[in-house]
Amino acid sequence: MHSSKYYIEKLNLLPHPEGGFFKEIYKSEEKIHKDHLPERYGGHRHHATSIYFLLETGNRSKFHRIKSDELWYFHAGCSCTVVTIDDNGKLEEHKVGLNIENGEQPQAIITKGLWFGAYVNEPDSFSLVGCAVAPGFDFLDFEMGEREKLLKEFPQHKDIIIKLT
Repeated sequence: MHSSKYYIEKLNLLPHPEGGFFKEIYKSEEKIHKDHLPERYGGHRHHATSIYFLLETGNRSKFHRIKSDELWYFHAGCSCTVVTIDDNGKLEEHKVGLNIENGEQPQAIITKGLWFGAYVNEPDSFSLVGCAVAPGFDFLDFEMGEREKLLKEFPQHKDIIIKLT
């Protein structure tokens, strides 16, 4: 099995603002005109985008939310857990990996507008996933979670909020 350093180097991954490493691998040439998108979008968007995303044990994908649905696909390493919190405070954990008998799934669907973050499930390991977003990702649609605001809104999830902010 290859190390995280192997994938970071061979796939030319760069540090991601929310944590981990990434590289955009696809952005559709065609765009959806803003008049054909819901009002939450401030302009045109690519039909879809996709990235490689790698997390190592000890770093995490910090809580954030976007305006589009996002699909996570497992590629290599160990499983990771994607944690979501909806507006009503419902927390869900999605284990993304190949050990189906252990509750893992090869892909996870993160619905638009949910707060979500992720972490690697095993010590001294990493998770390499693909993340596809439709309509395509734009940093204008990205909101980083602020610890104090999330703790005030969802005090029942204090431990995971502290872990993922």
